[in-house]
Order: sequence, then C-alpha cells, then structure tokens
Amino acid sequence: MAQYDAIADLYQDSKRLPFRKPIERYTLFDALGDIRGMTVLDLACGGGYYTRLLKRAGAGEVTGVDESREMIRLARREEEREALGCAYVCRDAADFEPRIGAADRVVAMYLLHYAGTCEKLVRFCRVCHDALRPGGRIVGFNDNVLSPPRGTVSFRKYGIEKTGPRTPSEGAPIRYRFTNDDGRQFEFHNFFLEPRTYDRAFREAGFRDFQWLGVSLDPRERENPFWDDFLRDPPVIAFTATKPSDPGT
Repeated sequence: MAQYDAIADLYQDSKRLPFRKPIERYTLFDALGDIRGMTVLDLACGGGYYTRLLKRAGAGEVTGVDESREMIRLARREEEREALGCAYVCRDAADFEPRIGAADRVVAMYLLHYAGTCEKLVRFCRVCHDALRPGGRIVGFNDNVLSPPRGTVSFRKYGIEKTGPRTPSEGAPIRYRFTNDDGRQFEFHNFFLEPRTYDRAFREAGFRDFQWLGVSLDPRERENPFWDDFLRDPPVIAFTATKPSDPGT
C-alpha cells in the first residue's frame, strides 16, 4: 500500500498509542491462544510489530508479509538490530502464494478492510485459507464495520479520529487521523464493506465459522474509566475463522 511508504515511521510510532497494549494486543493474543511452537503467517505485518511479538510468544516460525517496501525495510532493520528469526516478504497479500497448509495461525491485523471490493476480499481470504492447515485459524483486526463512523467520530484521547460517509456504501473510504504521543499526526484510509460481504467472502474462500469477536480489555484495566468511551463504541473490531478439518463441513 503506497500510502504507508510515506508514513511508515509515524505508523510504527503509533504502536505506542494507549489502546494498543491493553485492548488490541490483549484481544489478539487472547483469541490466538497458546501459539508455542506453531507456524504463523502475519499478513499486513507493517513494520513487524506483531511479527516480533508472535515470535516472542513462542511461535516456532513466523513470516511477515506486507506490500509497503518501507514497512518491510523497517521490519528487517529491527530484525538486524535484534535477531529473533522472523522472515519478511514484500508482497500484496492478495497475490501472495503461501506454502499450502503450512500455517497453524494466520494473523491479519488491519488487512481485510483494504480490499475495497468483495472480489479482492475473497482473494485475501483465499490466501489465508490456502496458508492454513486443516483446523488452523485466522485471527485479526478490522475497521469496525458493525458501527461505521457516519461522519467524523473522535476518539481523541486514544489518538484516533475517523471520518466516513453518513450512509456508507460498498467501497466507501473510511479515513483515519492518528495523533501520536509526541503530537505528530498522520492520515490514511481504508474502505467500508458491509458485514454481509465479509460473511460471503469467508464462505467463498472455504471458511465456515467466520465471526466478529469485538474487543476485550486487559483485566488489569477493567476498573479504569479511561476506557469507557472506547469500549462503548469501538472504532476497531477483532474477528476469527477456522479452516474446516473436513472440507465437506
């Protein structure tokens, strides 16, 4: 995604925003379960933030894939600074050719909402399905299509503002503005697709149990009212699906 080449450093710094660890990271790893010794494919890996966390969580083999050359450069730079054994590939996830059935888990952090059309969403989902072994799972995060912004919605204290059409249609752009801890701002956009489009794409790709998970808060933060606004109407949402063990199921 060319838009990320220009904002790669700023986006990498946004991993320090307050919602990342107690909500995004907690929800992802809670949904993944125990990944020790597993083979994991991290699609839309960006600068390798989660790729490295997956490896530190005990995954045996982790490969990150991202279309942005600058993001992959940052990821490889981190690997050179501290070698964990992560591998990186610069490729559009829709065109990536995985090792068939090799992955126990596919992680897709903010990938699917870049499809823009049902056809490309199906391509994303098929890559994930091909990569997974029977019984393997995909877990990821997405723009919250169950609650589109309908104008501008501010989560300023969490570093996020979202803007979208008041009546979003298929393929409508959803724009994000992030404000990092140091006050620097940057913008990017993804695309709205109806929830039923996601259901259809996962079914066509061969998944049978696609579901939205919502988001969860780290129990250590559950008495903190700071998170109330975020949890009341989350701007992002987690999801999961399993590749059937029996292709006929």
